Amino acid sequence: MFGFVTFPSIISEYGLFNSSIAKITPKNIEPHCTVYNPGGNQGLVYFYTYLKDLLSGTGFLEVTSLFYGYYTIDDAWISALRYNLPLAYLLATFAYLAVSLIWIITRSGEGFKQNFVHREDQFQSYCNKVFAGWDFCITDLNAARLKHRSLQYELQTDLEEERYKRKIADRTLKEKLRIYSLRIFINIIVIAVLSGCFYSIYRATVFSQENSKDINNMNSQANLLVQYFPSMVITLANFIAPWIFSILITFEDYSPAFEITLTLMRCVFVRLANIGVLLFSLWSQISNCSTDKCKACGYNYELYPCWESEVGQEMYKLMIFDFFIILAVVLFVDFPRKLLVAHCSCKPVQWCGLREFGIPDNVLDIVYGQTICWIGTFFSPLLPAIATIKYFIIFYVKKVSLIHTCKTAAKPIRASSSNFFFLVVLLIGLVLAFVPLGISIALIPSSKACGPFRSFNTSWAVVPDTVLGFPRELQQFLHGIASEAFAVPFFMVICLVLFYFIALAGAHKRVVEQLREQLVMESRDKLFLVRKITEAQSRP
Repeated sequence: MFGFVTFPSIISEYGLFNSSIAKITPKNIEPHCTVYNPGGNQGLVYFYTYLKDLLSGTGFLEVTSLFYGYYTIDDAWISALRYNLPLAYLLATFAYLAVSLIWIITRSGEGFKQNFVHREDQFQSYCNKVFAGWDFCITDLNAARLKHRSLQYELQTDLEEERYKRKIADRTLKEKLRIYSLRIFINIIVIAVLSGCFYSIYRATVFSQENSKDINNMNSQANLLVQYFPSMVITLANFIAPWIFSILITFEDYSPAFEITLTLMRCVFVRLANIGVLLFSLWSQISNCSTDKCKACGYNYELYPCWESEVGQEMYKLMIFDFFIILAVVLFVDFPRKLLVAHCSCKPVQWCGLREFGIPDNVLDIVYGQTICWIGTFFSPLLPAIATIKYFIIFYVKKVSLIHTCKTAAKPIRASSSNFFFLVVLLIGLVLAFVPLGISIALIPSSKACGPFRSFNTSWAVVPDTVLGFPRELQQFLHGIASEAFAVPFFMVICLVLFYFIALAGAHKRVVEQLREQLVMESRDKLFLVRKITEAQSRP
């Protein structure tokens, strides 16, 4: 976004490289829809006002290139070349989403193959762990202990899986009815917890949007708290809901591996769905029109003259608040806990001990932040730069915390299956990002007072408008590709190709099974020959 949107806008705004700009006045739009007065600071301003603007994305920060409303250029001329900024803005959004999707699918495919191989034959997995699981390059004693405990945990987990399978096979009908009824009841509780989280976020967002504009009746500190109220509620829900899920899962009687997977999936869902509820709450306020003037604009122009910047500010606040929460936990929880454990011999303190460094929790934090970045980049083009700086700092903070204030997890996570699972979680976050961005681009009317799409009804309208400027033959070709006459045969061909690859994969699987059976038969033949040789040698 910086290279294709922000940089051309800046050099054109200041006339660098013999460049110029062109701003087209919106046509057939009511004048009241084009009124936009950002809350920039004027006159003598206190320092804490700048600090509040820096934390909330309002004031002087609202009129910078950080947010959508800054990009009001329709065309940029660099020498004799015309640069269509609205089209570049939309295509850059599609490009970073497409690149992310291709990268995740490619990595997930590799992880799926490895995971499939590891899970295909349990006996082979045992042999690999027992005879080939040790890394003889390990020379450090602590690393050797960690590797030993990891192998021990994996073997215990495999044995527990086998024990659980036998337990399932021995269950009576009465026990099955009891456990299924208990699981249904617990899932009802889970749905109730999720509903409570979603409703709390919705009410917090509505309250924040209705009261954050009323600056006259509250001081700056209270206004900042009101603006951050949805972020606080989301963070609280992200902390409480997983804790409840970890307690409930112990009563559902699942296998250890599935228990971890189900808990993580519930935590992923509550984190990512909270972002979706926040956006839904914002859209319900943005599209709340009750007057003819408002309906003429297509959105609530009085409260949200530039609604894209408002959404960008919410994503910005989520990113900043998440950063502060991570730092606060490390500085005010982990380090004091380390000092208490090291210098206090009280039994409760020693029983609590150091905090375990959980890899899944930290990975979910990264997925949560990356999803915010994917969604917010359209509304705040420089948000990826902020996310990069944020995670650069967090990496070293977490590194110091891991070395000095944490202990290794009692249940090490399996590397063979965790990599694929985490990529799937990241893919879920990306798919979730497609939904709000698609709605914002194709369905919700774009702001008529700011942004590069103020001359269009929706952001997507720039595409057909650009196509109309192409030569007639190219227009006919593009319309033909987009027509049903091309789409239906193309879909049928894709289905046939997919069916072919599915059949080919099934054939390869059968060949692999035959080869494994052949290896088993050969091993039996070798055992038979060794037995015969032994018997022959034992004879006089």
